[in-house]
Amino acid sequence: MKSALVLLFLLTITLTAAYAQKLKTAEEYNNRGLEKQSRGDLDGAIEDYTAAISLKGKPGTLAVAYNNRANARMSKNDLEGAIADYGKAIELQPENEENYYNRGVGLMAKGDNDAAIADFTKAIEISPRLAPAYNNRGNARKAKGDLDGAIADYTSALERNAKYFQAFYNRGLALLTKKDFDGAIRDYTKALELAPRFADAYADRGQAKQARGDFDGAIADYTRAIELKPGDAGTYFARASAREGKNDLDGAAADYSKTLELEPGNAQALAYRGALRVLQGREAEADADFEKAFKLDPSLKSQFEDFIRQHKRANSKP
Repeated sequence: MKSALVLLFLLTITLTAAYAQKLKTAEEYNNRGLEKQSRGDLDGAIEDYTAAISLKGKPGTLAVAYNNRANARMSKNDLEGAIADYGKAIELQPENEENYYNRGVGLMAKGDNDAAIADFTKAIEISPRLAPAYNNRGNARKAKGDLDGAIADYTSALERNAKYFQAFYNRGLALLTKKDFDGAIRDYTKALELAPRFADAYADRGQAKQARGDFDGAIADYTRAIELKPGDAGTYFARASAREGKNDLDGAAADYSKTLELEPGNAQALAYRGALRVLQGREAEADADFEKAFKLDPSLKSQFEDFIRQHKRANSKP
């Protein structure tokens, strides 16, 4: 029995070694890297892509290996390594729009929006119908404060793909920043027609409705966003603000409390709940909220000092 086990062990080693020896070309290592990456083994994938790169192969095969290694490095948040690899892929395949597009994504994640815009522009020159390149160039332009340029890019993306819900959503964000609330609502609504479970689009459409004074519509959108994404403290905070607009003090206080369950260090939620508790006549609880809020963020004190003083003066009158 022992001999059989030893033979089985030796056979396993032999088969494993034989399998390893089969990997002789850059393409074979690249393919195994892809398989490892699909299983979440990023380090193993990077090792195989590196092996592929070290072997002599066609420029196209090596460019793919560099691009794949860059993608794996992006997944590990190694932006510098990924950007360098995309650059190598570009050297080997200067007319491949994917390499420019991917490097643009990496550069934008790094915060280098000018370089990202240049790469997305190059990708568009090579492939004018590449809608994601317009969308991401719009994101980079919005990050630089060029809202009109961003809106033009989102529109170009939609001209090439009318069902590109992310471009509708992103254009909505830019329009909201420009205070074009009606335009933003139209774009968020279109995004939601295409992606009905897009929680962020509900939350942001709620902001646009609230800015127009439509508190009921805003609350409905915030509520739907919370149903889809119950752990988002920011949406509870936003709904609290809308409920304040309707003078629903109890509902607003409950939402600020929920915000604080999710984010105990949210100084603004503490301060606003404190203000509501003053209006509700719960002064001891209000004082406790203000004390915690001002300790967390001393700059809030000047924002609420007049409110506290006025209401304490009003409450002290006979």
